[in-house]
Amino acid sequence: MGDLTDFVASVAPKGTLRVEENLGGGFVRLRVAEAERRQAKHDIRCVEDIVVEMLRNSRDAGASMVFVATTREGDQRTLVVLDDGCGIPEDMRERVFEARVTSKLESMHMDRWGVHGRGMALFSVIENAEDARVMDSVEGGGTSIRVLTDATKLAEKADQSTWPSMGTDDDGLQAIARGPHNIIRTCCEFALEERGRVEVFLGSPAEVAATIRARVRPRVNQSDLLFVDDLAELPVLERLFAAGDAPELLAQSAALGLDMSERTAHRILAGQVKPQRSVLSRLSHRPDDHAPQEVDLLRDRRGLRISDEDLEDFSREAERAFDVLAQRYYLTLSSEPRVRFTRNRITVTFDVDKQD
Repeated sequence: MGDLTDFVASVAPKGTLRVEENLGGGFVRLRVAEAERRQAKHDIRCVEDIVVEMLRNSRDAGASMVFVATTREGDQRTLVVLDDGCGIPEDMRERVFEARVTSKLESMHMDRWGVHGRGMALFSVIENAEDARVMDSVEGGGTSIRVLTDATKLAEKADQSTWPSMGTDDDGLQAIARGPHNIIRTCCEFALEERGRVEVFLGSPAEVAATIRARVRPRVNQSDLLFVDDLAELPVLERLFAAGDAPELLAQSAALGLDMSERTAHRILAGQVKPQRSVLSRLSHRPDDHAPQEVDLLRDRRGLRISDEDLEDFSREAERAFDVLAQRYYLTLSSEPRVRFTRNRITVTFDVDKQD
């Protein structure tokens, strides 16, 4: 009877055997699957842990840009992570969430968060989330993954709106000085760790969609997009740029996990939803109310003023143009471009961090 009791006790609720061997005296040898499940539960303690695992996953996929869209309704947190990495084959979109499945057969990545490349990151995510799935992916053309969590089961920091402040560490290098360990700080810490290699952008689904449209340009000529019958043929991020009207933008966004209303899609196309700067740029820019204004507005004889909105748009365009040099020479902007207008000259200043 004891053997039968031991057998019944070793069966998980879903009917899977959890124990490989009963060693007696209250000791058992767990099956590999059960040990992996318990390790996965240990790896993820909060939503912020999921965010960093997703960021590391995009980095290891060769992404140079990662976009994190997040919202919370009631107790449900939605995270959508989009990147321009190497993509996932269609027949692997479900299997990548299985334990020990990895594309890094010959290598593992050691960073400040530990070892990455064991094939356990996405398994740990799905074990702790309510749902996790690849929304879409193209081999060589990026990926979108959506994760849903329940705040009553997986904790997250109460303050999800405060940005951290920048300081320096003992070696005089830039580091996070203060701020809650929320999703924002997680993205900032990752961006600092990977600066010059991976740019991270954070916002609502609408802000991320607007940012992708502003940052990503198609690999084909814009005129050639007219002959694309199905936008699903394009790399993941380029589809949002290629969407020609609000219904199409709404459909493409929804397919990638970025939920919004058609009214919001119209606002994005009208430029009413502003693109977001990278988290590193936003973190490094520390406005000082007592400092002299960085931007002079040129007033001509007729009293013409350049509006703040036009200046901001021009600064964003300048920052986007700077990306060409940033990618080729491993440069990172330490603050937003400064635009100065004088009577016969326009000067744009870029403050950069040169990476080794």
